[in-house]
Amino acid sequence: MLLKTKGFVVEFLFPQILHRLKIGITLDDKEVNHVSDHLENEFELSNEEMHLYSRQILLDGWDIEAQEKLKLANVLIIGAGGIGCTSAELLARAGVGKITIVDADTIEISNLQRQIAFTANDLGRYKAEILAKHLQDINPHIQVSYQNIRFDETNADELVQHQDVVLDGCDNFTTRYLVNAVCKKHQVPLISASAIGFEGQMFMVDADSACYECLFPKEDHANEGLRCADSGVLATTPVMMASLQAHHTLLFLGLGLTPLKQKLLLWNGLNMSQRILKFEKDVNCPVCQAT
Repeated sequence: MLLKTKGFVVEFLFPQILHRLKIGITLDDKEVNHVSDHLENEFELSNEEMHLYSRQILLDGWDIEAQEKLKLANVLIIGAGGIGCTSAELLARAGVGKITIVDADTIEISNLQRQIAFTANDLGRYKAEILAKHLQDINPHIQVSYQNIRFDETNADELVQHQDVVLDGCDNFTTRYLVNAVCKKHQVPLISASAIGFEGQMFMVDADSACYECLFPKEDHANEGLRCADSGVLATTPVMMASLQAHHTLLFLGLGLTPLKQKLLLWNGLNMSQRILKFEKDVNCPVCQAT
């Protein structure tokens, strides 16, 4: 993950130097020192950041190194709805270095019941844009970008391939299956959460693990009517699942932990119960076979 992130930063900050390296031109000592000094400053925590994240750094098992790993991380959030709003805000407050938000929808009055980044003044505006501004106001030390587009086959590869982890909080099966397939293709970890009614579920997909289609074969889950827009959702349900999703993401990025890899977490908001079920690879899964 560190090499992927450094490579991305070098490509972004020093495109001419990267081009010269690709065509076999050796850098002189001055150029090497310039890049090294810039990268060192880019990745170290400033004094202000140390104060901002001090309550995390004080934790047993979480130190400056873990916090610096968050600063290095690139996270893609697909969907700026009930789950995406909360996950994004928690990761921004925790210090994830770069967050990219993708959503084509605009804000409607019914969204305000559970999508905590928005107010009545935002009605009619793009969710991704307003959420990105909200995150930047919360934490000026991170980078936030957004795209007011729908995640689909035309942009999926470009959006996913440079990420350290993808968070899926969308509300339709078509997008979930596509996110799963593209993350497996590029071996980018995926943490997916969903919420409907009083219940939610979450799981993690990694390069060598079973995937979403192993768990839910596509032919068995084609009913797009199973969405909160059509079936209803309590205001707190997506916030609960988003908090769990963000928490898992911090454990993964900061500590390298994968507690829900190839496991399905089921949360029931009526009786406040939680179960975790293991699942295995489907030998006939077309996504796993393709990768």
